[in-house]
Amino acid sequence: MASAGPAAADGKEPLLGAGEAAAEGEEEEEEESRDVVETQEHYKSRWRSIWIMYLTMFLSSVGFSIVIMSVWPYLQKIDPTADASFLGWIIASYSIGQMVASPLFGLWSNYRPRREPLVISTAISVAANCLYAYVHVPHSHNKYYMLTARALVGFGAGNVAVVRSYIAGATSLTERTSAMANTSACQAVGFILGPVFQTCFTLIGEEGVTWELIRLQLNMYTAPVLFGALLGVINIILIFAIFREHRVDDMGRQCKSINSEGEENDALDQDTEGNVDHVAVVALNVLFFVILFVFAVFETIATPLTMDMYSWTRKEAVFYNGIILSVIGIESVIVFMVVKTLSKKTGERAILHGGLLIVLVGFFILLPWGKKLPNIQWQEIKNNSIPRTVPTEMLMPFWSLQEMQLPSNHTAEPVGCPLTQSWCLNTPMVYLAQYLSSDVLIGLGYPVCNVMSYTLYSKILGPKPQGVYMGWLTASGSGARILGPVFVSQIYTHLGPRWAFSLICGVVVLSLLLLEIVYKRLIAFSVRYGRMQEENC
Repeated sequence: MASAGPAAADGKEPLLGAGEAAAEGEEEEEEESRDVVETQEHYKSRWRSIWIMYLTMFLSSVGFSIVIMSVWPYLQKIDPTADASFLGWIIASYSIGQMVASPLFGLWSNYRPRREPLVISTAISVAANCLYAYVHVPHSHNKYYMLTARALVGFGAGNVAVVRSYIAGATSLTERTSAMANTSACQAVGFILGPVFQTCFTLIGEEGVTWELIRLQLNMYTAPVLFGALLGVINIILIFAIFREHRVDDMGRQCKSINSEGEENDALDQDTEGNVDHVAVVALNVLFFVILFVFAVFETIATPLTMDMYSWTRKEAVFYNGIILSVIGIESVIVFMVVKTLSKKTGERAILHGGLLIVLVGFFILLPWGKKLPNIQWQEIKNNSIPRTVPTEMLMPFWSLQEMQLPSNHTAEPVGCPLTQSWCLNTPMVYLAQYLSSDVLIGLGYPVCNVMSYTLYSKILGPKPQGVYMGWLTASGSGARILGPVFVSQIYTHLGPRWAFSLICGVVVLSLLLLEIVYKRLIAFSVRYGRMQEENC
């Protein structure tokens, strides 16, 4: 605005020429346009859409973890020919499906409205959950139907790449760190709280209720996936009713969405000069892989470990581990609230380093230290005519031993560490206090690492288009969830907890070394090119 001249002191307006008045009008318009970056209605609609993306990310994670605690006992129930190795492939099939689908849905969202891949992917997950509820119906090959159902659920979860790319384009620079942290928080909470829902449904019991007309068994194994299907239907309704396409530039000014008709606004191009630090990008992908890998091992190993070490039945393992993970879920929510504030004082890199150290201690505690051996399964069922010396039948799964040698009227479930796992005879047990302490530490370290990885990754990429990079991150996470369960089924089943947890500790130590090497490179894009001070990022 022009300052008042001498005439203004006498209460008179200064006279301006036509050119000066026009120039002043243009300055006022430019100043006003800088102050008002978007309307209130646009702001509310944009954040409603972002919250729908948070919900979609949460439900995608719940779809993975809601059956983690029960898939093994359910697999044993519907198909006695399945072994622990096949369990690993069933759990890994989710991530295989997600790895395949993520780039496809991401490519789709580049050319069409994002509502299309979001709705189709969610519908696939709903149908796959319904298939899972009916895997008991076929007379044979039930384990392959379960494998197919879980792979399709994972395929539907490939929409996380769409979610992340949308959030990256719908937030300004000042909003993006918080939004990415919230996204990772929703994903992590979904992974952790999925078993909580499973725990609630254990009250239905293994038999539950059967509707013969539609051949549906509603029990502790099928109720969680049907609940997941219901949540998916609600998500689809909300996407149609609330979700809208939005795009803003680095300053938060509204731009034309590339998923809508018309040319894309090029306002973002003004701040994209400079190259992304690909060394930092690759390093964070590796670190994210390790973080997801160790947590996938942690979730997958909980049920077989507690059944082997503490002689828990299938139902007890699902119920007690569900309670334990419920407590961890509450712990993680508190961590998410604290870590966003703490990062402003210490920085994301230091918190990521601390989170990895906590995870390392958590797995180190799980190493067998004592002399007491776990209860061997034949000791628990020897009074039912199974001999103490087991000949060639040792090579057969323990449920086959039960079927061949137990009396026909015997209904007790064999418990303890099965003889098919030779390490049970010479590996000390993991005490319950060790297991619970490890749960608390890993439940603290995992959400810290997860949130900080996403936050640093988003800052390093800066204003660059993040779709392809987020696809890489999704692929690394999916790969971790593929290898984690396979690691459990192969290393834990054949070599035991000592080898399994020692190798995990070694992987985390290597990750800490990598973090030290690239520590100084993990800075925001704007800081790297001198556009912002590090303390403000």
